[in-house]
This record gives sequence, C-alpha cells and structure tokens, in this order.
Amino acid sequence: MQSKAVIFSFTMAFFLILAACSGKNEADSKDTGWEQIKDKGKIVVATSGTLYPTSYHDTDSGSDKLTGYEVEVVREAAKRLGLKVEFKEMGIDGMLTAVNSGQVDAAANDIDVTKDREKKFAFSTPYKYSYGTAIVRKDDLSGIKTLKDLKGKKAAGAATTVYMEVARKYGAKEVIYDNATNEQYLKDVANGRTDVILNDYYLQTLALAAFPDLNITIHPDIKYMPNKQALVMKKSNAALQKKMNEALKEMGKDGSLTKLSKQFFNKADVSKKIDADVQDVDL
Repeated sequence: MQSKAVIFSFTMAFFLILAACSGKNEADSKDTGWEQIKDKGKIVVATSGTLYPTSYHDTDSGSDKLTGYEVEVVREAAKRLGLKVEFKEMGIDGMLTAVNSGQVDAAANDIDVTKDREKKFAFSTPYKYSYGTAIVRKDDLSGIKTLKDLKGKKAAGAATTVYMEVARKYGAKEVIYDNATNEQYLKDVANGRTDVILNDYYLQTLALAAFPDLNITIHPDIKYMPNKQALVMKKSNAALQKKMNEALKEMGKDGSLTKLSKQFFNKADVSKKIDADVQDVDL
C-alpha cells in the first residue's frame, strides 16, 4: 500500500509539472510574433501597390519603386524599430486573411478602423483621418442626390471594404474589382459601365486630378462616415502593436507623419483629425 501511495504521489507530481510547463508554453506562445520579427530583422507587410497615393509604383521616375504615403510611413516606423520591410502586393480582399493566417505580419492599404474589425484584429495608432465621398459622372451626377439614391446603381469597388458595405446598405448593385488601378475604376464610371465609386475623400481628390479629361467628379453634396486608417496586425500580436505605436508616436511628435502626408497628399495633412460636417453611417 505504501509503495502504491508513493507511486501515486510521484505520478500526480509529474502531471502537475507537465501542466505547469504546458501552461507556461501556452502563455509564451500567445505573443511570439514580435520576437520572431525581431530575430529575423524584417517585417512582412501586405499592400496593393495600385492605390495612389497610399501604395503605388512610381513609374514616372523610371524606377518603378513601390512607394506612397502608407508604404513610406511603414518603412520609417520599421527603420526606427531596427527592421527592414518586405512588402507583399495583393488585392485588398485578401489582406486581412493574410494577416490572420500569418502569411504577413501586417497590412497597410488605407484600411479603415471599424468596431467589427477591432474585435478580430489589432490596429496601430491611426496615421490618417478622412471621410467618404462619391465619384459620379460630371454631366448628371449619375442620377444620385443622396446616399439613398444608391439603390439600384452600380457601385464599383472591392468586396470587403467598408465603402462596399455602405453601397450594400443603400441597395447598390456591386461591381467587384480585384486590385484594379484607379484608371480602370474611373474610366468605367465615365463610360457608364458603373455609376459610382464610394471611397476616401483624399484618395478620390487625387485620383480625379490625375485624369482631368474624364467625365467624372466628386459629388458636391455627399460626405459621410468620418473614418480613420491604421496598420492592421494579428489580434494576438500585442507586442508588435505596442512597438509600432511607439514608433508612430515619435513620428507624430517630430513632424515626420505631417511631412510624409504633405509629400503625397498635395500638401494636405491627413495625419490630423478633420473638422467637417460629415454624415454618420451606421453599418
């Protein structure tokens, strides 16, 4: 009986040690993302490479270099953390999936911070503030006066953006594109293949300036959904989120965010909150 008791006590102790070790390993494995990134000296970031001026290829310089506001914000933040950046170009609809699966460490592509997304992902401190507008045909505003007139209209965009959610909410017909260029989107509105593009005010202003001869304009009466954009990371990677926030805070204080913003957004400072009369949209 005594030997059985001793064996039993050793057995219990063994299982308690295993449980303790298991608990420790589970705790350690919850947030290893930053340590792995630091060890590699590199962060992998998803972006489109087709969204001017936030992520695009500079063909005018002859280098075809990937650049843009968010691309350069990420590069500068990573530099301050002692990291190099590897950008993986993909469509916006695949970026959040790539973050969750671990294919990339983060995504930067004018991605809106929403309550629903905050439940599933970690976001950095916002580095861009804006609101939604609508590109329509110049000659007739595509028959649209308010957001309610979107019903039955053909709305161009990517399936998973908040702007397509707005289009759905108001009954628009979705015309989905996979990582298309601004030129393709805009020409399709001008020629009637689609009726409207719902998107960010700053992006749309610059897109229109690049194609002044097209029969398109930003709707003068539609301003909606004040929003903010940030770097998206895996929900469990709180350490990376903290490091990125520290770097972005420094960039805000020393004027680096403002400088980059004015460089890419025609002297506008998108890193500051906007004071404008903008309609809220409950998604």
